[in-house]
Amino acid sequence: MINLIGTYECKADAKGRLMMASSLKKQLAPVLQEGFVIKRAVFQPCLELYPMSEWNTMMEKVNKLNRFVKKNNDFIRRFTAGVKMVELDASGRLLIPNDLQKFAGITRQVTLSSAVGIIEIWDTDRYENAIDEAALDFGELAEQVMGNVMDDEDGVS
Repeated sequence: MINLIGTYECKADAKGRLMMASSLKKQLAPVLQEGFVIKRAVFQPCLELYPMSEWNTMMEKVNKLNRFVKKNNDFIRRFTAGVKMVELDASGRLLIPNDLQKFAGITRQVTLSSAVGIIEIWDTDRYENAIDEAALDFGELAEQVMGNVMDDEDGVS
């Protein structure tokens, strides 16, 4: 598993190509040769870029779902809608397919935000709005999500 760090701003060219920040490319160096999967995010109007190893781990979980249960089948269809395999080109650029650019509202200014093992790709204005909205209740959210996590070694929460 790869743990990515940082938020990076870049520009998309007329063809939808992004130049990946060098510090992010260094973090991705161990997985660059494997390629990536890009898809629509589930909860936000952004894209998710999965290193192939992370995607394969996710697909192992999805493949355990019983396809004869309608909600599982519906989930799989929606989760994989618009999924594409992508690679960085020789110049270190990532081409975002047109349909995914439209979904995320990506025009020129783009924010790449690490999200543990994946990278979220946002239109910068949408990213700033999402961060501003999330800031309003982040303390409460942090308490709900992380407040009951116990450290295994010393029992401190």
